[in-house]
Amino acid sequence: MIRVTELRLPIGHAPEALEEAILKRLHLNSQDLIKTEVFKRSYDARKNVALAFIYTVDLSVKNEEKVLQQFSNDIHVRPSPDTSYHFVANASQVDSGAFLRPVVIGFGPCGIFAALVLAQMGFKPIVLERGKQVRERTQDTWGLWRKNVLNPESNVQFGEGGAGTFSDGKLYSQIKDPKFYGRKVIAEFIKAGAPEEIRYVAKPHIGTFRLVGVVERMRQEIIELGGEIRFSQKVIGFHIEGDQIKGVKIEGHDDLPANHVILALGHSARDTFKALHEAGVYMEAKPFSVGFRIEHPQSLIDKARLGPHAGNELIGAADYKLVHHAKNGRAVYSFCMCPGGTVVAATSEPNRVVTNGMSQYSRNERNANAGIVVGITPEDYPGGPLAGIDFQRALESKAYELGGSTYEAPGQLVGDFLAGKPSTEFGSVIPSYKPGVHLTDLAESLPPYAIEAIREAIPAFEKQIKGFSMKDAVLTGVETRTSSPLRITRGANFQSLNIKGLYPAGEGAGYAGGILSAGVDGIKVAEAVALDYLPQ
Repeated sequence: MIRVTELRLPIGHAPEALEEAILKRLHLNSQDLIKTEVFKRSYDARKNVALAFIYTVDLSVKNEEKVLQQFSNDIHVRPSPDTSYHFVANASQVDSGAFLRPVVIGFGPCGIFAALVLAQMGFKPIVLERGKQVRERTQDTWGLWRKNVLNPESNVQFGEGGAGTFSDGKLYSQIKDPKFYGRKVIAEFIKAGAPEEIRYVAKPHIGTFRLVGVVERMRQEIIELGGEIRFSQKVIGFHIEGDQIKGVKIEGHDDLPANHVILALGHSARDTFKALHEAGVYMEAKPFSVGFRIEHPQSLIDKARLGPHAGNELIGAADYKLVHHAKNGRAVYSFCMCPGGTVVAATSEPNRVVTNGMSQYSRNERNANAGIVVGITPEDYPGGPLAGIDFQRALESKAYELGGSTYEAPGQLVGDFLAGKPSTEFGSVIPSYKPGVHLTDLAESLPPYAIEAIREAIPAFEKQIKGFSMKDAVLTGVETRTSSPLRITRGANFQSLNIKGLYPAGEGAGYAGGILSAGVDGIKVAEAVALDYLPQ
C-alpha cells in the first residue's frame, strides 16, 4: 500500500472530497484506486488560517510501483509500513506436562492487554484482581462521591479496568512504538465496542461510561479463550525460592503456584509494593509529581485555543498542554487535561483526599480541568524505595484535614491563591468535585517549593491561554497519583533484575503513563512471558 500525508481539506468537506483529493494528488483516475483507509486525521485551527482537517491516508492502487517511482522525491508519498500485529508464539509449542499457567496481578489496561494477548496465544492466563467487576466497582465509587463512604478495595484505583476507567479515556501517547503495538491496542478496543474513529483521530478518547462496556467485552474474550479472571482476590505475598518466583499468596484463598507472574499493579497498590519489598524484589525510588486540579469554564479554553472556531462540533472541546520552568528549578506542567469533564475523588485509603480528572465521551460538562503539578525527585523524599509512598500519604492526609475530614477536598480560588489569602466564597466557576470542595488556604497542602513554583507558573500560563489566571478559577487539592513513586526495575528480558519469572509491567512498575502506554507495555510483557515458555 501507499501512504499519502498532508492532505488538507476544509473541515466541513463532503465525504467524496477525500477521494477526489487523493486522485488529484497522485494524478490518478478513479478506476486506478482500489482501497482507501484513513490512518490519521488531525485539524489545523490556527486563528489566521481556514479551519481544516489534515489527513494521512493508506491506499491500494493499480501499478503501485509505478506510482511510487513517479513520486520518489516526494516525502509525502511513501510505502505504507506494516502496522498489523503478529503473535510471537503459541501455547501449542510448549510441553504441556511442565506447564504452569501464567498469572497476571491486576486488571487495569496493562493487565487486560497482557492477559488478552496471552489468551490469544493459547496460554490461558489467570488474572488476580483485588477489586470488583467494573459495574459493581462503579457503584462503590459513586458511594464515595455521593455518600462520603470509601471502599478501600473498590474505588477509582482498584477494580476491573484500573484507574483508566475513571479518566478521560485518552488513547494517545508520546512513547516510541516502532512495532505499532498501539495499533493493536486501538484495534482491540474497537473490536470490543469503542467508536471506530479512535483508529484515526489525532487525539482519540473513549470516556468513562463507554469504557465500562468495552472492558466487559474484553474480559469475556479472555474467558472464552480459556483465561480466568478472579475478582476480589488480593495478593498479599510471594513465594520465592532462590532467585525464582514460585507462587503468590492470596488473602483468604489458597496459595497459587506460578513461575511466570506479571505485576500489572497500577500506581496505587501500596501494600503490594511493600510485600514485594519485604520479599526482596529489587525496586528503586523514582521521580513523580504533585499539585492541584484547576477548573475553568470550558468555553474560556475553547475561545483561547480555537479562537473563531470555538464551539465547532466537528472539533469538539479544546484541550491544552502547558509547561513552565520556575526560577526555583522546578518544572510545573499540566497533567491529564480533561476537556468538558469533572474532578473526581480518587483516594484508595481511608482518611485521605486525592483528586483526579475524568471526562465522558461527549466532553460536554461545563468545566475544563487539568492537573497543575510540580516535578519532584527522590532527593525530596529520601529514605529508600518506599519513601515516595510516605510522602504521598502525608500530603493526602493533610488534604483530608484541610477539607474538613469528611472527604471533601480543600480548594481555593486562583486569585486568592496568587494573593496568598484564604478563599471564602466561590465566584463564577463552581467546582465539580464530589463529595464537595471546602474553601481554605492551599498553601499548607504542598511543600513551600511547590507552592512557590505553581504561583509563578499560573501567570506564565496566562500568556499562552488568555484567562488562565482568572480570579475565580478554582484549584482543588491534592493531585498526588500522577505516576508511581517507585520503579520495580526489570532487565532486557522484561523480568525483575533479581527474581526470575517476575515481570514488572505498566504504571505501577514505573513503565507506563496512561491507558495506551500501559496497554502497549502489557503486550510487550505478554510476549516476553510467552517466549520464555518456549524450548530454548
